[in-house]
Amino acid sequence: MLEQDKRILVLGVGNILFTDEGFGVRVAEELEQKYVFSDNVTVLDGGTLGLKLMGPIMESDYLIIVDIVLNEGTPGEIFRLLGEDLNKACAFKNSMHQTDLLDTLAQCSIIGNVPDDVILYGIEPINYKDMSAALSPELEARLPEMEKLILEEVTAAGGTYSPRTDENPATERIYVPRDTCRNS
Repeated sequence: MLEQDKRILVLGVGNILFTDEGFGVRVAEELEQKYVFSDNVTVLDGGTLGLKLMGPIMESDYLIIVDIVLNEGTPGEIFRLLGEDLNKACAFKNSMHQTDLLDTLAQCSIIGNVPDDVILYGIEPINYKDMSAALSPELEARLPEMEKLILEEVTAAGGTYSPRTDENPATERIYVPRDTCRNS
């Protein structure tokens, strides 16, 4: 398969109502608002949908997941995880969606249709327990770096993108905007 023929799925997961837990979704929102992607790239806010994400996952050849991870790193540290490291980082149960994500990938595997490449871009959270639509200031500051990493991964996988302009504005609405107050 040619690189430009790969179906690339950028999947931001998390719960935007619990501070940093929503980081992956916020990255997906930012990418959708700022960029137009080639036809072989889909950016999806997967929220906490779990098994309902099987269809989009099985239809992709290259899966890029963005989420928080408890990886014994320093708060705000970004990780690129594959294989067993991905499974280990997703195995914590302090999240409203992580076990669902592992179950979803396992179900896709049982059916026999898992993307050839599965990469998790995770960030060590600061606060994922307090209820707030705002990211912690530290993770808010890391959004541009994560966006850059995801764009580089998309390009390496065979996708392309260009900045949105007035002629091609984003059509996706953000239904729960980030708070203007800041968490500590």
